[in-house]
Amino acid sequence: MRLRAEFTTEPFDGEGNPPPHATETFAALEKHGLTCEFGPLGTSVAGPDEALLPALQEMLAVAFSHGASRVTLQVEQADE
Repeated sequence: MRLRAEFTTEPFDGEGNPPPHATETFAALEKHGLTCEFGPLGTSVAGPDEALLPALQEMLAVAFSHGASRVTLQVEQADE
């Protein structure tokens, strides 16, 4: 099954470069070979469930270890 996820890491500061908890989560997901889009208000990622679900678990660990106080995550089944 193919899944799509969107997530936002906080704290969010609209000025300057994105914080490490945002950039490092993006890098962690790309390392898994997943299709990612980094945006100003969040990141989206898509892929097969067997690749995406473990990658999301790692993403959460990376976010909190790099200063995130909250991660908001939505996951949905993508159209085939």
